[in-house]
Amino acid sequence: MGKTIVITGAGSGFGALAARALADAGHTVYAAMRDTAGRNASRVAEAEAYAAEHQVDLRTVELDVLSQESADAAVATVLSEAGTLDVVVHNAGHMVTGPTEAFTPEELAAVYDTNVLGTQRVNRAALPHLRAQEHGLVLWIGSTSTRGGTPPYLAPYFAAKAAMDALAVSYAAELARFGIETTIVVPGAFTSGTNHFATGGHPAEQAVLPAYEERYAGLMDQVAQRLAALAPADAPASLVADAIVEVVDTPPGERPFRVHVDPANDGSEEVSRVADRIRAEFLTRIGLDDLLAPHGATA
Repeated sequence: MGKTIVITGAGSGFGALAARALADAGHTVYAAMRDTAGRNASRVAEAEAYAAEHQVDLRTVELDVLSQESADAAVATVLSEAGTLDVVVHNAGHMVTGPTEAFTPEELAAVYDTNVLGTQRVNRAALPHLRAQEHGLVLWIGSTSTRGGTPPYLAPYFAAKAAMDALAVSYAAELARFGIETTIVVPGAFTSGTNHFATGGHPAEQAVLPAYEERYAGLMDQVAQRLAALAPADAPASLVADAIVEVVDTPPGERPFRVHVDPANDGSEEVSRVADRIRAEFLTRIGLDDLLAPHGATA
């Protein structure tokens, strides 16, 4: 049965790929992005062209995760047009690169605002509906950096993704008794097929950079090259979209809590397996094991 899905940050990268893959799988998909009448107008046109060419139900909706009003309006639009909402995919994110010291606290807060607080705004808009209907799926696009290998010069992004993962884990338990399921899809370092590195930000303050360049000359380029070398050449970013489709199409109550898509195998899956086992064991020890799965899952 086709589901109604909203995906944040779906103008490019994993979000755009997932939106098209989910629509191809027979779902009604809202590719959410900001400034649909401005700088993302071409992406709206691309989505419309894809829907017409492939005869699928792929739509777009204005959603700026930095605005609660925008999130509320987007969810209201989805409910008005489709009559329901079954799946929320938290994909919107922003990467910055550079020596951590060079970023002001305000710049770190801005990364956190997009990657973490943005998910909270969307949840506050969507969860009242999912709770009322007592079923649904919240799918978070995480990062292997949360628990795997973490090269330098990416700390603000890594810290924000770790915070988002912690938020997702807590939400999973708090939504279970409403019949709402949680899955965290964990991509590795895909250095092509997304715009993470191409559109990533940099510290505005330049004074500290020469000192780091003296000791770490060309480090960011080295990191990108070595990450690219770790991943097999035949590992496209569409693997993440495929994983998202598989999770959505899995019957309610049978979906995995965490799915890794990491061709470079940076160790995150191994560490997460231990962390998730400890979480399950602890909730069982304190008599809350019913929070490990959604109650009364229905299609």
